[in-house]
Amino acid sequence: MFRMPVRRMATAARQSLKIGLIPADGIGKEVIPAAKKVLEAIGSDIPKPEFVPLLAGWEVFMHSGTALPEETVQALKECDGALFGAVSSPSRRVTGYSSPIVALRKELDLYANVRPVVSVAANPGDKPDVDLVVVRENTECLYVKQEQMITTDNGREARATRLITERASRRIGKMAFEIALGRPRKQVTIIHKSNVLSVTDGLFRETIRAIPNLPEVNGRYDSVKIEEQIVDSAVYRLFREPQIYDVMVAPNLYGDILSDAAAALVGSLGLVPSVNAGDKFVMGEPVHGSAPDIEGKGIANPLAAIRSSALMLRFLGYPAGADRIDLAVDQVIREGEVLTPDLGGKSSTQDVLDAVLKKL
Repeated sequence: MFRMPVRRMATAARQSLKIGLIPADGIGKEVIPAAKKVLEAIGSDIPKPEFVPLLAGWEVFMHSGTALPEETVQALKECDGALFGAVSSPSRRVTGYSSPIVALRKELDLYANVRPVVSVAANPGDKPDVDLVVVRENTECLYVKQEQMITTDNGREARATRLITERASRRIGKMAFEIALGRPRKQVTIIHKSNVLSVTDGLFRETIRAIPNLPEVNGRYDSVKIEEQIVDSAVYRLFREPQIYDVMVAPNLYGDILSDAAAALVGSLGLVPSVNAGDKFVMGEPVHGSAPDIEGKGIANPLAAIRSSALMLRFLGYPAGADRIDLAVDQVIREGEVLTPDLGGKSSTQDVLDAVLKKL
């Protein structure tokens, strides 16, 4: 648990909290309803939640020809926050299809994907073995999806544009510094490959290193220690000595890979939450995918989605409700009696949800 940069002021006068729910594909339809139940159970720690069911995903594309209906985007703009489940994007190229989660990040300017990776200590109050946050730039890098296929003397040749801007690098860097300020170690590690990609990663690295010296910062980040790591070395050290990391900030592709890899350190992707955050909106999203192999079997782990709802609350300015959720989840994991198969247990999604609700 840590302090998050609040995106919307929480006030006692607020009567309700309007939350968009986008289960999307696969097990998203099973874990997002579980997160909804937990938010409903929080009671007076948050305003009364009002849920808005919304559509997006591969199945929606197959029926309507669009993976992200305009109605969904417009409805989200009227919400305080949102939860997104998972999407079954095909690995092959499909004409007219584009990932709805990538599109939503751009439409709503959700430029930061924040993924805490924290192990549960054996005893309450003990320091966890793994306690880090991956702060991933969400709008640029290779994910701008500017690709082309041409034919040359070598046959077909595929090319992709990699975009890194000073503006986006500064925004994500400031987010990382703000998160570091709320953590005991106050350390930011810049992840890059500027020894090879000296222009693009060089700009990312240099821009973030310069943030503490900006006039408008006015010494705010003087207490934050800056480290840096080449991305391949960072992956190696992540598995060998994860305790050296506090807040890791990375371009889009590196951040995506690092955060999924870090999930292995705490047992399962089914435990790792995230939020997609901008300056005016936040959307929780479990790190796991749509998991078609277990869809409909009732054994999907809901804990990442539940934790993502807590992260969303932190960004919205409701830490008391978020703390209750996180403590309940930690208790369930620590006791180890009600766990889904990804964690070596035999419990169902509903069993785990019921266990969390009892701990709230």
